[in-house]
Amino acid sequence: MPHTLPQALLRQAHTRGSAVALRYKRLGIWQVRTWSELAGDVGELAAALHQRGLSGNDNLLIISQARPEALLLALAAQWLGASVTLLDPEHDNRAVLAERRPSFVLAEDLQAVQQIGEYRVLIYLDGRGLNHPHAAGLIAYADLSANAPAPACATQSSALAFVFHAGTPVQLSHAQLLAGARTLIAREHLTSDEEALAARVFAASGQARYLLAPWLHAGFRLNFPEALATRDTDRRELGPTLVLGTRESYGRLEQWVAERLPLPGTFSHRLYRWAMQPTPSPVRRWLGRWLVRRPLLDVLGMSRLRVPLLVGPPLAPRSAAFFGALGVHPGHWHEPSPRHAPTDPLLSRTA
Repeated sequence: MPHTLPQALLRQAHTRGSAVALRYKRLGIWQVRTWSELAGDVGELAAALHQRGLSGNDNLLIISQARPEALLLALAAQWLGASVTLLDPEHDNRAVLAERRPSFVLAEDLQAVQQIGEYRVLIYLDGRGLNHPHAAGLIAYADLSANAPAPACATQSSALAFVFHAGTPVQLSHAQLLAGARTLIAREHLTSDEEALAARVFAASGQARYLLAPWLHAGFRLNFPEALATRDTDRRELGPTLVLGTRESYGRLEQWVAERLPLPGTFSHRLYRWAMQPTPSPVRRWLGRWLVRRPLLDVLGMSRLRVPLLVGPPLAPRSAAFFGALGVHPGHWHEPSPRHAPTDPLLSRTA
């Protein structure tokens, strides 16, 4: 039984090494990494961070959208026993940064780099616009390397894994995340055959609790869209079986459909309204599914969806009615409100 997230990664690499663990898009082409390759990548990054002075007493601060590089570097820091703080790059993080004064930082791009004051090591993903990309302590993610192997993987389950600053600070240990992952896997019957889409920003505790930890524990495939702007297209290509969303993200899809409906009064609009209404007639349900609901699920990239998850506030009534008509009923999992999450944060699930 793994005690930390990196140990869960190593277990998957040992038992399912050749299976695909991660897929991400680059220039419109899907790239894949197996569990063995992923463990090797994380080990090399851990060695590079260790060589630059990161230890178990440190914290790596990440300002990035959901990108595979951010995930791998987070696991590399946790490999060394360090904790990881995740900040939303779309927010003004200067107050948090001034308070924490981080020594080790991963910044996605110039906008994120400009928020950083003092630092010891600053790793960037996109160096476009940087005036001094080779300044002391500043290094491109692609240039991270080490001339020695990584130390042994940390094993302390009570160690802090993630810190989130979206509203009230939330701290999650490895033990909490893995216990929660086991609960979610059991309740939602997750298997290694799931296809999950990581389209939410990383700086949310729900992402770590309901996606990253279950991914590492169950061994399913995690997919990253090329960018936020392409997530809908990428979701249609993938046809994920597991989707994690918020009230806002589900509402955005419902609004996207509403804006593209045929004009009221037309035959197509009347057909849509007819097919989306509940009915006791099995014939009408069958016709409505094949004429409207199934094609609509294909357009949304939800035709294979088996496990829709919702974190945070419940769906708005209009969105709930829309997705309910499509047969999509997101399992609602509450975000924790206290500074320290409960031992099993999944026990508050509601239907």
